[in-house]
Amino acid sequence: MSDGCCGATTPLEAERPTLKSDGLPVVVIGAGPVGLAAAAHLAERGLDFLVLEAGGQAGASIARWGHVRVFSPWRYNIDAAARRLLDAAGWQAPDDEWLPTGAELVEHYLAPLAKALGDRVRPNARVAGITRAGFDRVRTDGRESVPFLIRLAGGEELHARAVIDASGTYASPNVLGASGLPAHGEAEAAAFIDHALPDVLGADRAAYEGRRTLVVGAGHSAATTLLALAELPDTPITWAIRAGEATRAYGGGDADALPARGALGTRLHALVESGRITLLTGFHTHRVRRTAEGVEVTSRTSSGAERAITVDRVVSATGYRPDHSIAAELRLDLDPVLGATRALAPLIDPNRHSCGTVPPHGVDELAHPEPGYYAVGVKSYGRAPTFLMATGYEQARSVVAALAGDWEAARDVRLDLPETGVCSSSLAEAQERRVGLATGVAGGLLAGPLPLVTVASSGGGCCG
Repeated sequence: MSDGCCGATTPLEAERPTLKSDGLPVVVIGAGPVGLAAAAHLAERGLDFLVLEAGGQAGASIARWGHVRVFSPWRYNIDAAARRLLDAAGWQAPDDEWLPTGAELVEHYLAPLAKALGDRVRPNARVAGITRAGFDRVRTDGRESVPFLIRLAGGEELHARAVIDASGTYASPNVLGASGLPAHGEAEAAAFIDHALPDVLGADRAAYEGRRTLVVGAGHSAATTLLALAELPDTPITWAIRAGEATRAYGGGDADALPARGALGTRLHALVESGRITLLTGFHTHRVRRTAEGVEVTSRTSSGAERAITVDRVVSATGYRPDHSIAAELRLDLDPVLGATRALAPLIDPNRHSCGTVPPHGVDELAHPEPGYYAVGVKSYGRAPTFLMATGYEQARSVVAALAGDWEAARDVRLDLPETGVCSSSLAEAQERRVGLATGVAGGLLAGPLPLVTVASSGGGCCG
């Protein structure tokens, strides 16, 4: 074949690899809740599979926020096929109505599930890239008949009949810069910037207590961190948001359908009103630099107006985004706004939906032009923060049913959730008395175990 673009004597599609997909496993990327749910459904249907986990254990990313309490009780956090598999192995199920921490999710669910799935769950196996064996993204004819090739970071290559990508977004947080690009100097100041949900009252306490801290972001993860910081003595706190006011961040207060979430906003509002937290609105992070006094963070508006604040630590609670680079040689059809599939994007658009109003969806909405490749779980949502674990479990069930050829089951997608999420008000109140305030994070999925805060009626302090 000619090296040039023209004059080739052999069509590009004429040279086809002979390797076939028959007998190869389905490769699942990620041993988090949705990845292991997919594995459980594959096992239940008798389909061969291999789970590749970049971390050293199942739920490695969740273990990093083990101090955080999820917003939904156990009964919403356990996949049906996974429960059947665990029950058969003699598993002691947790209380269905309890709100577990991330650490409890790993210890009481994901670790036992990985053990039940056996050596088909492979830790320390980071995927570097996915392609078709012998085909780059350009070649078409015969593409569907050859297996996927998965290259690991160490150079090992594996073949698969299909790929279920449940690798999540935790490793790809959004940048601090307000325009979607890193702020000037952000990389150089990385040692002084933490991403969402540091363990402020636990392992990371020494890094924050008595330090001036700036929290950037208007979501529940920012609110959780702010409430935790307010518990530390002699710790000045500044909260910066891009919006002109914080009403949306405060939520519905007493009128919120999720009482724990409403309490979060109410208490945060009280801390701002009392002066315990200094709120900066209209703050568009543009530059970060070290100075003799600390870390200077500068906001610049579209008109060029600047203002700066100097602190000791910065928490960038600006959300997450999917990293599709490992699938760069596959044919993906991504929505230009959210980075989800084009079919799924309008169903999860955060401008129109909360986590509880997302309609049921499955294999059809998750399909790409690359047959046999599916991104599921939070990665499937792109930049939309409306994801719930229960939604991911239904995605996994639908995709596996399709891979098994059971298209009737694959398209019978169902999801029964309260409109604003999954939370029991009586449970939230009872559990708050025992372990602290449950505060929603990332579309109602996560919550933080924070002590109750009593704000002084006047002055800038807080007591409790």
